[in-house]
Amino acid sequence: MDAPQARDTIETLWPRRMELSPGTSPPALTEALEWLIQALEEGTVRVASPAGGQWVTSGWIQQGILLYFKVRNSRPLGSSEQYWYDKIPLQSRESPEYWEQRSCRVVPPATIRAGAHVGAHSVLMPCYVNIGAYIGESCLIDTWATIGSGAQIGNRVHISGGAGIGGVLEPVQSRPVIIEDDCFVGARCEVAEGVHLGRGSVLAMGVFLGSSTRIIDRETNQVFYGSVPEQAVVVPGVHLPGNHGSVALQCAVIVKRVDTATRNKVGINTILRDLP
Repeated sequence: MDAPQARDTIETLWPRRMELSPGTSPPALTEALEWLIQALEEGTVRVASPAGGQWVTSGWIQQGILLYFKVRNSRPLGSSEQYWYDKIPLQSRESPEYWEQRSCRVVPPATIRAGAHVGAHSVLMPCYVNIGAYIGESCLIDTWATIGSGAQIGNRVHISGGAGIGGVLEPVQSRPVIIEDDCFVGARCEVAEGVHLGRGSVLAMGVFLGSSTRIIDRETNQVFYGSVPEQAVVVPGVHLPGNHGSVALQCAVIVKRVDTATRNKVGINTILRDLP
């Protein structure tokens, strides 16, 4: 099976999704979904991909992930020491060499669901990576960070401890969070609702970004919604709308563009990526 065949099968059966169940899934759909999950793990297909200077969302892949839930039974997962009960298996349960072959370090108890891609030389501390997520090469996903379903993380990205990157499956959203190459997301940040972080941008600790969050450039007073410009350094802030008394709204403030001092503080540490 290839991508066009899988897409055709998924899009044909999507309107009949409420008729499907684990016992009634057509063999063609089962084959298409198994192909899709493997392709997502290999990174050959993605929920969203760059094309012609823009990001294009593949709705059929999101449909396929949802159908994967629909046609699978929950079952026990795990080993003699730990157990789970779910429809979606975890990666690397069958082969102890799984992550070694992918040149990654995965620190227990990091959890990576089937259908998520993790690029070479990335380091995953005890974190959670959901189905359909894409993590590029040489990334660091720090302790207790969560990467939501379908989130797209570029190369050399550092997601700090306790940060949350939102997914697209529940609540259903058309565009996933997109974090481009060389970004830094500070501790306890939340990025959700399809927000797009431009290449090399830096979020200070505790920045919360959703699609309706005001992102105000301090130097130009320009306001952005749903996207952070390339190389922007963003900190938490408050906005006082006119004629609203003392009510303040949470916002984010672009305080400067990334410089050498900033990059030295938040750059990737290559020593942590030495596997031997």
